Amino acid sequence: MKPRTKARAVALQALYELDLTDHPMGEVITICLRAGKLDDEKLDNFSREIVVGVQPIKTQLDNLIAKHAPDWPIDQISVIDRNIIRIAMWEFSVSKETPVKVAINEAVELAKKFGSDSSPRFINGVLGSIVESNSEIIL
Repeated sequence: MKPRTKARAVALQALYELDLTDHPMGEVITICLRAGKLDDEKLDNFSREIVVGVQPIKTQLDNLIAKHAPDWPIDQISVIDRNIIRIAMWEFSVSKETPVKVAINEAVELAKKFGSDSSPRFINGVLGSIVESNSEIIL
């Protein structure tokens, strides 16, 4: 796994835990970074930025996901898929440091590794729909 992909995977694991528990964000990030063994402070910071960036705007991200996946109520989208989409959306719509195509490709790769068999196609479709509509996240 490429280093930045691995950093995204660590962020995904932290976001997954934060969705399912009421553990403090700082503790979750610390534990996930320690377990992820990224071996580079820049990668640690990238993972941390994703989690700290996504967590406070989950509702806005989820509203946009729901709009572009109308056949799937947000609570019926798997926690993994939802967080993979959130990460990609944050990268290309909020952080704006990752090109759209790269963010989508990385999301599909995470979906292949962590999601179900249908996850890559679903995630690609939702993200493609968001990009096509030129939707912007309004915070």
